[in-house]
Amino acid sequence: MNETLTLVLAGGAGVILGAFFFGGLWWTIRKGVVSRQPALWFLGSLLLRMSVALAGFYFVSGGHWESLVLCLVGFVMARLLLARLVMTWSNRREPNPPDPGGRPCTLLPIR
Repeated sequence: MNETLTLVLAGGAGVILGAFFFGGLWWTIRKGVVSRQPALWFLGSLLLRMSVALAGFYFVSGGHWESLVLCLVGFVMARLLLARLVMTWSNRREPNPPDPGGRPCTLLPIR
């Protein structure tokens, strides 16, 4: 296969791995904070996401450092893209909707 095409595919695989990793992190945070057992959510998610990402990096690299570097660049690009999308999405929602008592709600109780 052409070396340029291999490197482009490695970068694309990095974007997919990054989307899975950071999208899964975002999903886990949303589910974990309302769960009765958040530690299981976070630990299980961490193990799954890390396993998939590390296995993906291993197979994409194929023993060539150039492919590994471009895969990492794609991974970081996915992080930046998802961070921007999540911020845009969260800014569309009202961050602290008022509760029935008229006070703004907070995510965590203040003690």
